[in-house]
Amino acid sequence: MRTYRPEGLDDTFSNPDAPAGEPTTNTPGDPQTPVRLPSIGLRGWLRWSWRQLTSMRVALLLLMLLAVAAVPGTVFPQRAQDVARVATYLTEHPTTGPWLDRLGFFDVYSSVWFSAIYLMLFVSLVGCIVPRTRVHLAALRGRPPRTPRRFGRFPAQAEASTDASPEQVVESARRVLRRGPRLLPWMASYRVDVHDEGGGWSVSAERGYLRETGNLVFHLALVGLLVSIAAGQMLHYRGQAIVVQGRGMANAVLEYDTFEQGTAFRPESLTPFTLRLDSFDARFDPESLEPRDFTAHVTVTDPGEQPQDATIKVNHPLGVDGAKIYLQGNGYAPELTVHDAAGEVAFAGAVPFLPQDGVYTSRGVVKVPDVSGDQEQVGLVGYLLPTAVQLGENLWRSSNPQPQDPLLVLSVWSGNLGLDTGVPQNVYQLDESRMEQAVDEDGAPVTLYLRPGETVELPDGLGTVTFDGLPRYVALDLRHDPALTWVLVFALLAFAGLAASLFAPRRRVWVRAVPGAGPAGEQGRTVITAAGLARGDDVGLQPELDRVLAATLVDVEETT
Repeated sequence: MRTYRPEGLDDTFSNPDAPAGEPTTNTPGDPQTPVRLPSIGLRGWLRWSWRQLTSMRVALLLLMLLAVAAVPGTVFPQRAQDVARVATYLTEHPTTGPWLDRLGFFDVYSSVWFSAIYLMLFVSLVGCIVPRTRVHLAALRGRPPRTPRRFGRFPAQAEASTDASPEQVVESARRVLRRGPRLLPWMASYRVDVHDEGGGWSVSAERGYLRETGNLVFHLALVGLLVSIAAGQMLHYRGQAIVVQGRGMANAVLEYDTFEQGTAFRPESLTPFTLRLDSFDARFDPESLEPRDFTAHVTVTDPGEQPQDATIKVNHPLGVDGAKIYLQGNGYAPELTVHDAAGEVAFAGAVPFLPQDGVYTSRGVVKVPDVSGDQEQVGLVGYLLPTAVQLGENLWRSSNPQPQDPLLVLSVWSGNLGLDTGVPQNVYQLDESRMEQAVDEDGAPVTLYLRPGETVELPDGLGTVTFDGLPRYVALDLRHDPALTWVLVFALLAFAGLAASLFAPRRRVWVRAVPGAGPAGEQGRTVITAAGLARGDDVGLQPELDRVLAATLVDVEETT
C-alpha cells in the first residue's frame, strides 16, 4: 500500500517498513538509509529533569499540589492534635481506617509524600531564583543600551529646541534622569550613559530593574516562608488546660488536657514555671447581659524567681518564656463530694461544666468509678443554672450569667462507665451503653436538685452527693512558635516584592541633542529629540517622556 507524502516534505521517520526503534530518512539516492539519533544518556536525562524541576511552571504546579495535599489534614483527624479522635475514627471505620493510616492521612504534615512535595517545591524555587539572580546582578552592573539612530519607530516620541549647546542639553538631561521625579525620586531614577556621536550628543537611560528585583525578593520571601513554616511545624508546641480558681498547673506535658508538638520538639525543653488562678472577674452588660470584660488574675512562678502577679485578658495574652498564654474561655466548676453506699468518699473535686448559652446554662458530667467493693459505678449528668428561675413544674432556666441563685440539676446513672476498656473517652460525655438511668416508682427518671451547701441521697442506695461550692474556671491556651516572627517578616517581604514587581514600570529613554539647521557656530539652535520604550503596554510612557523633556529645558535655562 502506498502512503501519500506531500511533495518536498523531508520526514526523517518516513519509512513505514523500517524496524521498530530504528529511525530512517529518505534521500533521492538511498530512500532507506538508516540514521541513528544520538542518545542523551543518563547525564542528559538528569539535566533535562533538573531543568523541568527548576522551571517556574513546575514551581507553580508544585505549589498548587502542596495546597491540595494539605486538604486531608483538615478532613481527617491528626495524631499530633487529637489522638483520641484518631482512635475513634479507626474504631468506627475498621475497613478504610487502617488503609488511611498506612497512607499517612492521620499524619499528613509529617508524611513522606507531603514532605516530598514540600522539598521539591523548595528545590524548584531555589533552582529558579539562583540563575535569575545571576542574570539580574549582571544586568545591574551593565550599561544602558546605546541610543538608536532613528526614533521614528518608537511608541513615545518628543521634540524641542533650545539655544543651549548639545553638551549642556545632554548634561541637563543626565541630571534630570538621574534624580527622577519629585515623588519617590529614589524609586524612579534612571541609570544613564552619555554618548558622543560626533555631530551631537545623546544620553541613554533605563529604569525598572526594581521590577525584577521585586520579583526575586518575592520568590526569596516564598523560600523564607517555606523554611520558617517548616521550622515552626518542627519546633512549635501548644497546650490547652482548664484551671479552676484557687488551683494551678505546671508547665509540663502531663498537666495539659491536650498537647500537640512539632517533630523536633523535646518535652524536657519546657521551662517548668507554674501558674495559679487567684480570681476571675467577669463583667456583663446589665441590660443585654452581653459580656464586657473577662480578666483572669494569676500568679506565675519561674524557677528560682519570686512569684509574679499577672493578668490575662481576651486578646491580651500573657507572655512567659517566649510562649503566650491566651484566655480562651471560662465557666463554672461545681465542687462536689460523692459518698458511695458504704459511706466512703468515692469522688471529691471541682467538675468544669461547659456553658451552652449566653446566660451560662452549663452542662457537665461527673464520673464516679472508685466505689467500694462490688458496687456499681455512678455517673451524674446535668446542668448548672447560675441564676435559677422556675418556669413550671420541673422546668427551670437561668436568667443571668452571674451566680446569683445557682442550682444544680442532675440525673443519675449506674453501671459500668467503660473507663477500663483502654479507649479514650470524652470527659464531657457519658457512655450510656453499659449504664442504666435511675427511675422512680412510676418509671420516670430521677432528677436531683442541689444548691450550694446541700446534700441529697442518690437513688437505689447508691450513696449521697454534696454541692460544696461554685468556683470559676478558665480555659487557657499556651502557644509557642519560634518561627512566627520570621513568618511575618517574610510575608511582608513577599508583599513588598509582589507590589514592586507589579507596579514598577520597565522603561528606556533616549535623548539626543544635535545642532539644528541654520547659522553655524553658537548662533545656531540645538534640536532635542527624545524617544521612549516600555516593556508591554505603558500608558504613562508618553507623559514620562514629556516630563523628562520639559524638566531638561528648565534645567538648561537654570544652568545657562
